Amino acid sequence: MLCWYGRHGGGWAWLAMSVSLFLFLALLFVIALLIVRALGRSGPGHDAHPGTRRAPGPEQILAERYARGEIDEEEYQRRLATLRGAPPGGPSP
Repeated sequence: MLCWYGRHGGGWAWLAMSVSLFLFLALLFVIALLIVRALGRSGPGHDAHPGTRRAPGPEQILAERYARGEIDEEEYQRRLATLRGAPPGGPSP
């Protein structure tokens, strides 16, 4: 018992070891939490910098549909004029 309560630190050694263990476990928890959050953000559909990527506008969606061949040129021009506020069949601005 001399080793535990004698000249080797007494109760202070146990306190220091307990605090050290708590700090070490807290550090492991924080590291695990940061890893989980980093992996959660880098999954599909997530941008590295939120707010920098905007949804495509209606004209861009229309142009993509035209490029894929879903609509012909006449319908593309008609819908584009409608989006831009020109009357259908009239000149587009």
